[in-house]
Amino acid sequence: MTPSEAPAAAAVAPAADTPIEVAPAAAAVTASPEAKPVADASAELKALFPALFTGKPKPVKLRVQADIQERAPGKFSKAQLSAFLRRHTGSTGYLIALTQSKTRFDLDGNPAGDISEEHLAAAKEELTRRKGARQEREQAEQQRHQLEAQQRRNRAQLLWDFERTTLTEANFCVLKGTTPEELPRLLDLARKERAEAPPAPPREPRRDDRRPGGGRPEGRGPRRPDQRPDGRRDASRGDRPPRGDRPPRGEGGGRPQQPGRKPAPVQADQPVQSQMAQALQAARAAKAEPAADAQPPKDQAE
Repeated sequence: MTPSEAPAAAAVAPAADTPIEVAPAAAAVTASPEAKPVADASAELKALFPALFTGKPKPVKLRVQADIQERAPGKFSKAQLSAFLRRHTGSTGYLIALTQSKTRFDLDGNPAGDISEEHLAAAKEELTRRKGARQEREQAEQQRHQLEAQQRRNRAQLLWDFERTTLTEANFCVLKGTTPEELPRLLDLARKERAEAPPAPPREPRRDDRRPGGGRPEGRGPRRPDQRPDGRRDASRGDRPPRGDRPPRGEGGGRPQQPGRKPAPVQADQPVQSQMAQALQAARAAKAEPAADAQPPKDQAE
């Protein structure tokens, strides 16, 4: 718990889980400037009541301080119990457990009453406030880191320009928007940051640098006799027979029949025409030829 969350936790804890009569005593111990520091009783309480105070946080029973005094009389003072319960019930983990559980628990870890709507609403409100505060801190921290990084880049650029400029110091300060009194401090800081910067990572070799001289990479054996310098095989076929000495193909120019394969079906040379097709063909031929006994037409003048 951060210092900024302590007042809110102290406001939530007494209202939710500590006895009413504890609040004035705790306030008196906190307000007294000459009060001695209260001894931490966390380890002893966890050893005496592990079912309630160890492991995952559990919502404690109301008026649990009286139960502790009854079970361990004279062992803890009211100030010790108040400080412990204020820290325990004000933690973020305890508030989350308070919103996720429906019952409270006694010193032996047994259910001991329901959680009221008032205490549940107070826990949710405090969790929302803490979440917003955490987000604001994270955003402010991120902005601070970005500003510091930009300032370092600006100082590095200032030093780079100063080491290469031909201007006088006065003109350089006018150009960069700084003063002659401020320039030495900025340059010294930039030199220190440059010296403390980690070394740049080694440059990755280019593709041309991986094989010096364009030769074969290390670890590879010599080229084969039938392999060209570019890595491909030679044009010669090696022990393969020339094309003229290959076995002849099967009948009809196809491949020879391989054993175990079903032969391809033989196609008929000419399809057989049906009787209807023959009759239609004969009728077309007769219609195309003129009749031999047809007489020429008579002259209309006769």
